[in-house]
Amino acid sequence: SGMSPWQQRPPNGSAAGGPGPRGNGTGRAAERGSAVSVAIPLTMMLTGVAGNALAMLLVSRSYRAKGSRRKRSFLLCIGSLALTDMLGQLLTSPVVISVYLSGRPWAAMDPSGRLCDFFGFSMTVFGLCPLLIASAMAVERALAIRAPHWYASHMSPRATERGLAAIWAAGVAFALLPLAGLGRYALQWPGTWCFISTAGGSAFAAAFAALGLLSLVVTGACNLATIEALVSRCRAKAGAAQPGSRWGRIATETLLQLLGIMCVLSACWAPLLVTMLRMVSEHPAGPCRGWQRWEPRRECNLPLTAVRLASLNQILDPWVYLLLRRILLRKCRQAASAVSHCPNAAECRDRDRDRDRDRALTLSDETRRTAA
Repeated sequence: SGMSPWQQRPPNGSAAGGPGPRGNGTGRAAERGSAVSVAIPLTMMLTGVAGNALAMLLVSRSYRAKGSRRKRSFLLCIGSLALTDMLGQLLTSPVVISVYLSGRPWAAMDPSGRLCDFFGFSMTVFGLCPLLIASAMAVERALAIRAPHWYASHMSPRATERGLAAIWAAGVAFALLPLAGLGRYALQWPGTWCFISTAGGSAFAAAFAALGLLSLVVTGACNLATIEALVSRCRAKAGAAQPGSRWGRIATETLLQLLGIMCVLSACWAPLLVTMLRMVSEHPAGPCRGWQRWEPRRECNLPLTAVRLASLNQILDPWVYLLLRRILLRKCRQAASAVSHCPNAAECRDRDRDRDRDRALTLSDETRRTAA
């Protein structure tokens, strides 16, 4: 998502962005606060980069493995999402950290405003593209489950690559609209990051929020359609003579993963997108206008809190989509199965002993038949 403005204190030491004298005790306290504030985004950046790099490594290995042809479209989407999130972190987090550590106002470091425009451009691209990629992945999964014949004949890695390239091109083109005079990027409270300006009822800000909310709706609708199809197939398999335990395991993991994706996306992105729409409609002059000179009002912290939640998405993405699939989801399924089938430890031990005995007998019978 490329969003990492985690510092709340203005970088120049005063409450509202202006220079202010500091005594020895106050200076030491400010230095300690600065170290803590910088440690937070630095930790977030390193965690996100490590998780996304690991996800890309696993995707690369799976993509080259034999028998992965049917999963290559999905793997391409996951790899592109991880790459997008990692690039967003690498382009924005160092700027935030360096501005804060410098102890100088943004205007002193960026008198031309070009760094602010670049930062706002990066925030927009790496905020919008992951939402669109998540929607594309939800559509891909829904088609694979609900229309498998059409999916097999029309979907290919090349088509997926063209779709991902179109998403990137659309995100970059949208973020460049301020160059054509449609919207602008502005410095945001507390003076350590830039994003789309909502002052003056910005249509650009409203369009970003509307596209983001539309992506969330499409993702949720497609995931719900996929979940409904999986539940129907599970019921059909359960009524058959041989339900197929492997298919049921895969379906259970997929259901849990889709639910996790929906919860993470909604929790991370809905607050920011709704806040932007509300700011455009309720604050024509901007809710924090003049914060450089006066103590900011409480609503100045709302966009900052919302963008912090959105910044968590780039860290959670690789875990929700890939890394936790074979770790947490399988453990959840095993725990749920144990609770539902073994209410107490004695029954569990008896069941495991009986299962081991049955396996030994089956192996013995197969050995005798082979010898015969």
